[in-house]
Amino acid sequence: MRVPLAWLHEHCHPDLDTAALAHRLTMTGTKEDRTLHHGVRDPDGFVVGRVESVTRHPDADRLSVCEVDLGEQRAQIVCGAPNVAAGLTVAVARPGATMLDGTRLKSATLRGVSSEGMILAEDELGLGTDHSGILVLDDGTPPGTPLQQVLPIVTDVLELEITPNRPDCLGIYGVAREVHAATGAPLGPAPWEGDAGSDEPEIAGVSVQVSAPELCPRFTARVFDQVRIGPSPTWLKARLMAAGQRPISNVVDITNYVMLLTGQPLHAFDLDRVAGGHLVVRRAAEGERLQTLDGTERPLDPEMVVIADADGPSSLAGVMGGTRSEVDEATTRVLLEAATWVGDNIQRTSTRLGLRSEASARFEKGLSPEATIEAQAVATALLVSVCGARPVPGSIDVGGPGPEPTPILLRVARVAALLGAGVPGPRCMEILRALGFGVSEAGAGELWVTVPHFRRRDVTREADLIEEIARIDGVENLPATLPARRGVVGRLTRAQRLRRRAEDALVGCGLHEIQGWSFTSADVVDRLGLEAGHPWRRMVRLENPMSEEAALLRPTLLTSLLDAAAHNVSRGAQELALFEHGAVYGPDPDGRRGWPATEVERIGVVLNNDFFAAKGVLEALAVSLGVSSLRVRRGRREFLHPGRAADVDVDGTSVGWIGELHPRVAQAWQLPGAAGFELDLEPLLGAVPALVAYEDLISFPELRQDLAVVLDEGVPAADLVDTVRVAAGPLLDRVEIFDVYEGEQVGPGQRSIALALAFRAPDRTLTDEDVLAVRERVTAAIAQQLGGMLRA
Repeated sequence: MRVPLAWLHEHCHPDLDTAALAHRLTMTGTKEDRTLHHGVRDPDGFVVGRVESVTRHPDADRLSVCEVDLGEQRAQIVCGAPNVAAGLTVAVARPGATMLDGTRLKSATLRGVSSEGMILAEDELGLGTDHSGILVLDDGTPPGTPLQQVLPIVTDVLELEITPNRPDCLGIYGVAREVHAATGAPLGPAPWEGDAGSDEPEIAGVSVQVSAPELCPRFTARVFDQVRIGPSPTWLKARLMAAGQRPISNVVDITNYVMLLTGQPLHAFDLDRVAGGHLVVRRAAEGERLQTLDGTERPLDPEMVVIADADGPSSLAGVMGGTRSEVDEATTRVLLEAATWVGDNIQRTSTRLGLRSEASARFEKGLSPEATIEAQAVATALLVSVCGARPVPGSIDVGGPGPEPTPILLRVARVAALLGAGVPGPRCMEILRALGFGVSEAGAGELWVTVPHFRRRDVTREADLIEEIARIDGVENLPATLPARRGVVGRLTRAQRLRRRAEDALVGCGLHEIQGWSFTSADVVDRLGLEAGHPWRRMVRLENPMSEEAALLRPTLLTSLLDAAAHNVSRGAQELALFEHGAVYGPDPDGRRGWPATEVERIGVVLNNDFFAAKGVLEALAVSLGVSSLRVRRGRREFLHPGRAADVDVDGTSVGWIGELHPRVAQAWQLPGAAGFELDLEPLLGAVPALVAYEDLISFPELRQDLAVVLDEGVPAADLVDTVRVAAGPLLDRVEIFDVYEGEQVGPGQRSIALALAFRAPDRTLTDEDVLAVRERVTAAIAQQLGGMLRA
């Protein structure tokens, strides 16, 4: 929203420079995005002149030599405008003046005739777009008067960032109200006071029907005849230009001006082009089309609302009018419409058609029904004064104003409780009244507050009123305090504590945490080499993705980990050890969650190392969490190297995978190779014991014995360890593999696995004789269950 300060100051003029005003607005929530300058760079050198005489240039047919009275002096100026004539009051730039483009005007000689200045057109002052002739001023202004006193040739412009809940600040008067509340400067009367329109409920020969009241809460219309179409006056064009609007014609300019002033868009129809004099607000029919004012024919659908006449749609409601009922030079009768549209419908229509306008930007934020009559009042006065129009008796109003607001009780003590600092009751009343709220005393320390129509969408409760008081009184002045609470101690849940313990364990292993996108592209399943029926291929598609590369929800953490690994490797970081905790998604076939996807928390790891390094990290994670039931068993995954892939079980249930990347997958991510694992967090953390029991490890030492077993090379080492644990019984404290040998001494197809067995008893020191029977049971179990034998 661009706010020319020269326009703003007509309604509220604080004693602040531009920078201070911008800062004050920003601190109250109406953020200044940037400050612009409109008009000439320096008003010095621009004066009012009167043309005393005009003669033809002796050496140029299209140039005239003018004698111009500038007050204390006269000047000879060569001018090429066709409308220059003796007796005109004009705008003059004297030598030394700085023009719009920054150049400094100098005396010149044109075809042998000296010229001491320049008679200006409106576009050379930033007052409009016309360059066909010079700007003619009203008679009566003395020559030599500084031009700045007559025309708004220079002003600062605040470009404000208006939040979606404050459409009232999309109008100059709404911003003036904010300035009034924030600075205490007097606020002028509302520009819609003293409506010149008629209160009669009907207009002869014109009717309106609203067939979609759920999308159009209020529709108002007024009619004017004897309208004279032409250029707008200079002051009107100047304000539009400063606010970023291009002047078109007086009627169109008035609708834009009123929208910028009040925040309520309007639309003008040429009544003679409204077939049957009857307008219908309805949903568009399937297949209907409308040529909008930008000259584009647009397809419509039943989700869009149109204003139609007997010949079909003539305007796209809340977005843009149609060319069929457009006001042009031949227009003499105007039907002026101001309506309220449902914001989300306007936003969907605008997005679907790729057509965004100043009107749609306001309607989509939600405007109040009362604003329609306010805009009609301002437009009526301007059509009469600028266009010479005559209001036709009557004013159509379908839907009427919104419901009466329910007062909100504001407790002054509650203000202090929420803000951490007290604001006196009189100050609360002062702030709220300055913002347009109605306030009356309800009792000791209590106020009844009535919300004005332009704030009813975002101020609905006591806390909202306290927010208004805080931002105007000064959020920066509030002390840093904690809320007053009793008996509340912040703490993490058990799952949060365990998750942090898992992350700390991985950091302790030298890994770095990443945070990847939850979105991915459709080609990742092909890059992973997944089979056609793999569950990961049934990814959940987003309805409104940012791009095709982020159009789906990821089914695994592996893709984001590999993306991060590839990013680092391509930049020379060869030593990689990454992990991520996050959510993955899959389709929910039962729809139990109320939306078509399941969400699962996982933790994943990628290393540029081999299977055993990844397994070491996995075991360290299990030890840190105290999960003794975690087992690794041989498995298969399409994206993992055959023979170097395994499933990870907890309490006999699969919770994930571990392995080295398949070479084609590593190549797809341009990695030399990698290994890793990915686990579901819920079953993993569910296996963590709730209580950790004390175990005496000091009083009686362990007894260690080594065992070397020869097995078929196809027998997993994990099966050997499990067999030993079961056969050994309670005296076995732990078992570890410390050597694997394959070679001539064990024969082809065989391998030797060396185990370290640690025995311990809670009540005595064990001897070799105590564990002899255990060792024999272990040896027998290995032979019977795995076909192994002790190595000689």
